[in-house]
Amino acid sequence: MSDVLNKSTVLVLNRNWQAIAVKTPAEAFSMMATGNATALKISGDDDMTPVTFEEWMGLPVLEGDNCIGTVKGPVRVPTVLVLARFDRVPKRRPKFCAKAIWERDGGVCQYTGRKLKPNEGNIDHIVPVSRGGKSTWDNCVLADKKVNSRKGSKLPEEAGLKLLRRPAAPREVPVSQLIRNTYQVRDWEVFLESRGAFDVTV
Repeated sequence: MSDVLNKSTVLVLNRNWQAIAVKTPAEAFSMMATGNATALKISGDDDMTPVTFEEWMGLPVLEGDNCIGTVKGPVRVPTVLVLARFDRVPKRRPKFCAKAIWERDGGVCQYTGRKLKPNEGNIDHIVPVSRGGKSTWDNCVLADKKVNSRKGSKLPEEAGLKLLRRPAAPREVPVSQLIRNTYQVRDWEVFLESRGAFDVTV
């Protein structure tokens, strides 16, 4: 039961029904109990009804539903919440990681301009770590593995290389574009299908 309660399987919408966060069922039940959110009872893309905490506790558990055991019997785990008062879509930069560098650089080697396949590239530190370089947006670029290997612990100019452009942190984007449906929750699809370029974990 604790495993079900602590997986990030609940999508949170603002009161305009725009996706803004992901929570665990434990957090979702707390938000519902305090009146900060209602759960959506979903019976298909066109049948969605906001339900209060008290109503939710009395819903029947259907075959295929995730549920938890309580002293009053099994309770269905919500998949989507709607906040009662919050109506904005916050913005945030993507989390710094190798995947985000690939996305920022468009899968293109920043030294050769060649479009790379996933197994052909890796992340290069412009100023090598061995020479004090940091793992930051402005010091890391996508590079062809062969080029990166040749560069080694040199600066680009020392290796006869030139960057296509100076790297920088990507712009902030609506948090809805950064939400990842890690557990493939079907009820999320209608809310995530038109988010734009960053379509894939918060």
